[in-house]
Amino acid sequence: MRKLENSELERKSIEAFKKSDKTPLILVLDDVRSLHNIGSVFRTADAFLIEKIYLCGITATPPNKEIHKTALGATDTVTWEHNDNVLDVIQNLKNQKVTTLAIEQVESAIFLQDFKLEKGEKYALVFGNEVHGVSQEAVAICDGCIEIPQLGTKHSLNISVSAGIVVWDLFQKMNWPAN
Repeated sequence: MRKLENSELERKSIEAFKKSDKTPLILVLDDVRSLHNIGSVFRTADAFLIEKIYLCGITATPPNKEIHKTALGATDTVTWEHNDNVLDVIQNLKNQKVTTLAIEQVESAIFLQDFKLEKGEKYALVFGNEVHGVSQEAVAICDGCIEIPQLGTKHSLNISVSAGIVVWDLFQKMNWPAN
């Protein structure tokens, strides 16, 4: 086996990325404090051709040197928008017939491995901040909740790790459904 050089990876240009068909996923970050987490989510969104990121509340926005450290240019490819109020964003998405899902540990949450996609649906995934997660108010207006199963002693994952896990899972279910 030989490790591939970057020049062999056939990556899209920024222009080609913007013209590409997008994965019908929208990410909503509410009050995410860590600039590195924000940058990591942008990079994940770029990798999987995510349609858009909403940066809500105190979540910082590009251009920002600390976001750029982990985004590595993904802030130039992924469409994003800032909104002060996550509840407004969730309601607007619902009004557009986007299925809104909080990624949180709540009563009646569906474990990620059990979540079934509806063909032709667009989904918005709401991720909360590093300390309090998704607010109860946001959970209450979402269409549902997905929980990532965790078997260890900790009861949470880093928000950028959670985003990567959930985006990958839904992306692969959309593109390579099980027979």
